[in-house]
Order: sequence, then structure tokens, then C-alpha cells
Amino acid sequence: MKIGAFEELVLLAIGSLGDQAYGVAVKELLKEKTGKNPSIGALHSALYRLEDKGCLSSHEGGATTERGGRRKKFYLLTTTGKEAIGEANKIRIEFSKNIQGLNLGMDET
Repeated sequence: MKIGAFEELVLLAIGSLGDQAYGVAVKELLKEKTGKNPSIGALHSALYRLEDKGCLSSHEGGATTERGGRRKKFYLLTTTGKEAIGEANKIRIEFSKNIQGLNLGMDET
């Protein structure tokens, strides 16, 4: 499964948030970890793509008064999503091994 760099970050954020992964929480975690502030539109586009690819599943939470009666949409990693993260990481490690003088603090595999 091929995923883009932003999609990978979104999957990592969702995996990190566990059962609390919804749009705003994912956006805030991405901003905290990357120093970049993705637009909510770009994030939602990535979420829809990842769900279409089978990397995510979603469900709606209960309606809340602070959201004007609207429901939050929560996301969970699927097995396919976890495999996509693993593939992306494997590719990154393989490339990194070929860069002389780069020490990522990882043991040789």
C-alpha cells in the first residue's frame, strides 16, 4: 500500500491518539510534533483518502452541546493502516542506511 508523507504522519498521529483520534485532536498533535499547522481541509482530505484505501475505520461519537449538537467522527487504524506505516518505515530505513555519516541511533538489522 503506497501512502504519501502527509498520510503517513496522519496515520502515526491517529495511532498515537488511540480511541481519542478525531479531526481537531489529530490536527493539534501534528502541529505539536511537526511544527507545521495543516489546514483542516487538507487533513480531512487525507482522512477520506486513507479511509478509502482501507487504512482507517471511523465511527461517530455522541452529540455534544459544546459542538452545537454535532457529533465527532473518530478514527482508528486498521490492519492495512498499520501495514502501510510499517512499509513506509522500512523504506525510510533502507534509504537511511545508504547515507554516510547519518546516525539515527538505530541498531543494525
